[in-house]
Amino acid sequence: MADTAAAGPAQGGYAHGVPCWVDALLPDVEAGKRFYGGLFGWTFDEGAGPEFGRYAQAYSEGRAVAALAPKQDGRMPTVWNVYFATPDAYALAKKIKDAGGQLVTDPVPVGHFGTMALAADPEGAVFGLWQAGTQSGFEKKGAPDSFCWTEVYSRDKDLVDPFYESVFGYAGSDLADAGVDFRTWSPAGTAPGPDTAIGGRSLVSGAFPAEMPAHFLVYFNVADCDAVAAAAQRLGGRLRTEPFDIPYGRMAVLVDNQGAVFAVLQDPPQNPPEGADREETAGQ
Repeated sequence: MADTAAAGPAQGGYAHGVPCWVDALLPDVEAGKRFYGGLFGWTFDEGAGPEFGRYAQAYSEGRAVAALAPKQDGRMPTVWNVYFATPDAYALAKKIKDAGGQLVTDPVPVGHFGTMALAADPEGAVFGLWQAGTQSGFEKKGAPDSFCWTEVYSRDKDLVDPFYESVFGYAGSDLADAGVDFRTWSPAGTAPGPDTAIGGRSLVSGAFPAEMPAHFLVYFNVADCDAVAAAAQRLGGRLRTEPFDIPYGRMAVLVDNQGAVFAVLQDPPQNPPEGADREETAGQ
């Protein structure tokens, strides 16, 4: 899939509609630091001040990859949120409402960093908007221990597909080799398909509990899916879906030590250069 290139997520770093940031809303940020530090090797800053919700930014190899935020209300979900870039959060918020979505949090400036909002699609799946100020978002993505993909799980594709494609201008493409009803999104002005896709829509199937709401799933790239799945359990998390192979690598769906769900994806092995096996045999 394509790789297009904080108290929240420099100006112009990400095109409109491209995922530019993720954060986890947790009851215990310090416990989250221990879990994700152990799982991905992330390090963390001391967290922004109370005016920014004590937002703790995570780093991989010294580059910003995500953040952990404390829940301000116990009724709020423990969840990973994905933010989509926009040059105008206020205009996009209006467009979302006009298209049948809702605003969970109206656009609000976050100091000099940028402007954020939280929205929900017509089925209630929540996602974020980020209008960059001094912070554009990910400094590392698509590489091990960083964000690589997101998809929304919906029940009514005839409702949600037109919503996202009108709001963000995505070029949609049904993925024939997925084995399930799956549609990819490519940024406006690009040819639709896996080579340009930045996210997608799947369906909530019978494999999910009947009460499962529409939701986004955030993926992190890893070097070894099985090893990360095992480490998550040692660190107090659990498996929602055991590691399994898909056309784009090997993945698992995990739950952290506080209940936030996320996925990990290992890239498929690279094909050896033509003749490599013969050369190796000849040298023995």
